[in-house]
Amino acid sequence: MLEDGFGREVTGVRVSLTDRCNFDCVYCHNEGLGDTRGPMAARDHEMSADDVVRFLEVVEGFGVDAVKFTGGEPMLRDDLEEIVRRTPDSMEVSLTTNGTFLPGRAEDLVEAGVERVNVSQDALDADAFKAVTQSGAYEQVIEGVKAAVEAGLDPVKLNMVLFEQTKGYVPEMVDYVAENDGLQLQLIEFMPELVGKPEWAVDVEKVHDWLEGEADRVEVREMHDRKRYWVDGGMVEIVDPVGNEEFCANCHRVRVTHEGYLKGCLNRNDDLRSMGEMSREEIASAFRETVANRVPYYGEYMVRDGEGGWTVNEEYLDAPRDADAPVVADD
Repeated sequence: MLEDGFGREVTGVRVSLTDRCNFDCVYCHNEGLGDTRGPMAARDHEMSADDVVRFLEVVEGFGVDAVKFTGGEPMLRDDLEEIVRRTPDSMEVSLTTNGTFLPGRAEDLVEAGVERVNVSQDALDADAFKAVTQSGAYEQVIEGVKAAVEAGLDPVKLNMVLFEQTKGYVPEMVDYVAENDGLQLQLIEFMPELVGKPEWAVDVEKVHDWLEGEADRVEVREMHDRKRYWVDGGMVEIVDPVGNEEFCANCHRVRVTHEGYLKGCLNRNDDLRSMGEMSREEIASAFRETVANRVPYYGEYMVRDGEGGWTVNEEYLDAPRDADAPVVADD
């Protein structure tokens, strides 16, 4: 299993299948690009099914045992089921989606091998939902969540981005997952540096405090030091990377863009390695390099700029690296 210079084993990959999305969420840094008429074949700039499977087969050899397919909206690919079906059997397969195409496809995805799904849902009111997502697909999402649960994807995690426009909807979302078997809620901290809207950020600690007061019990996940709150039988988890030093310190994933670029971190784009027409041996070499060059994000690679935002720490980038740092660890 590969290990980066900070002792983090890479056990999972996140693979974007497309940058196209039928939503235009106001908080997203990559809104609604491309042809979104419905599921279709891979576009010229997107990895083919063969490209994706070849990459997964290579990294399986490094002990990677989990893949999450993302987008854009990954269900805009009509070959998604094929990709899942061809994913190595040793890998757990999960999916992040806005849910609009789950009705009619959830059962096929489960049959193909999807084991878990996260569905983006930022509100429980059609008008509020439309204001955030710029989409009138609220009913389709509700039906998609139901279809996922009925297909056996239990639990279905609802992803809700926590920022100024959604913070008031948190109590009803907490009640919603408590009242509906098979659902859990992930409150995802808004990352203002991605869209340049620092005024949209909320005090996540206040949300933690409120949940702690409501919760029957609280658990702490070792991975990322994330807290889970159990409220009236429903589970709520906060994904809070910005001020959480443990978050990036416990990241075990490498990402792949829809164009086939390897990257060590969601928020870095200066370390991209194109797999292009690479052979399997070349992909393996590029993967090793990507893992070896991973850096921590908040606090070291990125630092506060004095105005409430984040900036690249040039001193960190210029600092000598330990060329002898181990990149391979025994599984």
